[in-house]
Amino acid sequence: MTNIIETTTTVSEASATENGAVLFVPLNKLKKSPRNARKTPHSEAHIEALAASIAAKGMLQNLVVEPETNADGEPTGSYFVTIGEGRRLAQMLRVKRKQIKKTEPIRCVLDTENDATEISLDENVTREAMHPADQFERFRELAENRGWGAEEIAARFGVSAHVVRQRLRLGAVSPKLMQVYRDGGLSLDQLMAFAITEDHDRQEQVYENLSWNRDPSTIRRDLTRMNVAATDRRAIFVGTDAYAEAGGTIIRDLFTEDRGGYFEDAALLDQLVIDKLEGIAAQVQAAEGWRWAAVHIDFPHAHGMRRSYPHPMDLSEEDAAAYGAAQEEYNRLSSEYEGYEELPDEVDRRFAELEGEIERIDAKRHAYDTDEIAHGGVFVILNHDGTARIERGFVRAEGEAPRLEIVEGATVTEDGEIVGDRDAEDAEPQPDDEEAEDAGKPLSDLLIRDLTAHRTVCLRLALAELPDMALVAVVHALAAQTFYRGGEASCLEIRLASASLASHADGIEDAPAAKTLADRHAGWASDMPRDVADLWGFVTGLDHASLMALLAHCAALTVNVVRIPWEQKANVRATTEKLASAVALDMTAYWTPTVRTYLGRITKAHILTAVREAIGDEAAERIAVLKKTEMAQAAEQLLMGTGWLPTVLRTVRLVSRDAGAEAEAFVQAAE
Repeated sequence: MTNIIETTTTVSEASATENGAVLFVPLNKLKKSPRNARKTPHSEAHIEALAASIAAKGMLQNLVVEPETNADGEPTGSYFVTIGEGRRLAQMLRVKRKQIKKTEPIRCVLDTENDATEISLDENVTREAMHPADQFERFRELAENRGWGAEEIAARFGVSAHVVRQRLRLGAVSPKLMQVYRDGGLSLDQLMAFAITEDHDRQEQVYENLSWNRDPSTIRRDLTRMNVAATDRRAIFVGTDAYAEAGGTIIRDLFTEDRGGYFEDAALLDQLVIDKLEGIAAQVQAAEGWRWAAVHIDFPHAHGMRRSYPHPMDLSEEDAAAYGAAQEEYNRLSSEYEGYEELPDEVDRRFAELEGEIERIDAKRHAYDTDEIAHGGVFVILNHDGTARIERGFVRAEGEAPRLEIVEGATVTEDGEIVGDRDAEDAEPQPDDEEAEDAGKPLSDLLIRDLTAHRTVCLRLALAELPDMALVAVVHALAAQTFYRGGEASCLEIRLASASLASHADGIEDAPAAKTLADRHAGWASDMPRDVADLWGFVTGLDHASLMALLAHCAALTVNVVRIPWEQKANVRATTEKLASAVALDMTAYWTPTVRTYLGRITKAHILTAVREAIGDEAAERIAVLKKTEMAQAAEQLLMGTGWLPTVLRTVRLVSRDAGAEAEAFVQAAE
């Protein structure tokens, strides 16, 4: 500082009042100056950092002080700290922690000439903070050159180890991108996004390919495009420990909530998934006796196989008695502890045991035939919640039991050869017997087509006059195609198409509506006769309510309102709205907007619109300042229970006469 000539002395010496003297003042004799320019207190974190720095490296800067005087102008023996109040407070913190005594001598420089307020202001104004890039690189050098870990560096600078790890990660960003940051070409948030990986080539490649959209979330997405998020079902299924043991590396994002990081080696992860699924498949096959078992990460919807379902079975007397006893005890305990807010541990355990017993016996009420198990197999696939799913009862074409078509009047030899009238038809005619030749000659194909065409038109006329029988025939045709491979068992040319939805929406099989529909399908399938030839008798034996229920189920499986960008089906969309209104479709019963299903996949503007529509402007304004990830999470909580739906999922109530026009208007609004 100008105009100060430094000399070394102590407070007890006469020259202690000389301007520029270096004094060693006991800490308890130092006070905050009333003329200190800083009125806003230092933060606790700053004082912590100063204390740690002083403990590790000593006082790197002197305090500047002036003597305290009484009303008569006489020195009191104490000193006001004009410059360095933060360091004084840091030393007081060290006293509190018993690291030093309160009489610890503190090196100070005496200033009796300059205005205390001015130099206090000068100290805080005429300085420039180090550029963050320099700080990040110097932290990195401390770790690399001195071998210090994050914990040790944190202790020497009074920050958390997590902050040190963040600075070390930033210091490891490509020097090329660090220079862009210094030059103002990248913001700190963007630099933090690049720091998710230490691969400089990958960082630079993503930077070069950035378009106008340089949002940090876009940078992170591009950098981790080839990696697998820890929230992915494959990562959940395998687990971090198994993946790490197999040599896999997990990338961590130290600047956002990464929910477990990213699995770097997707190929390794897929192989671990397959290996684990194969282990489960082997156990299921050995325990249940299926002919084959196959594993897939995704369900192979194009398998082309017939599927059988478990059939109703009568419980044995032993199982029935055990079930009754377990149910009776469960009901008794439920009544006894009905008013309890918290169950005793032993009662809670007993409830769990009874529930397990009831479920075990219930499972015996439906079972596969031994022949179905002998010819069929199972798929073991990966659920969208990271668990294994077992789908049983699929029969490959080569696994089908052979079926012989028996011709009227024919017999079957011991070798399985069909002989009889057909052989007679194929036999060579005897030239000497013209009558025998005519008797063995089949009708011409042309004549058969002619006759059956007449039969077709007559059968159409007859069926059109019997609506009840037409209903039976339609249900039979649909059921044959729904529950049997091939489904060529009806003379009605009705073609049932049921599109798979899994390719359009990940995890749709686990949605509540999909599970309810699958359970209903399995229930019908278990009632179906094993052979499609017996289906007609089954359908005609249904009462009217069951017949209509089966028709509704089969028809429902043909519904497809998936919107594909390149398909323009305005009439289909209008009909969709009419059907949704007619069945009073309420999507809130099955679907809610979450980060995974909706909010994490739309823009911030759309998120705010959703919150504004559901709750109001005030709620939207509260979360408007948040980053995209945090905004989506906050919106999920705000929208919970409100019943809000995106326009495309809303059902319009068609009450006007011009229902078609109203539906078309709704479709246009949804677009």
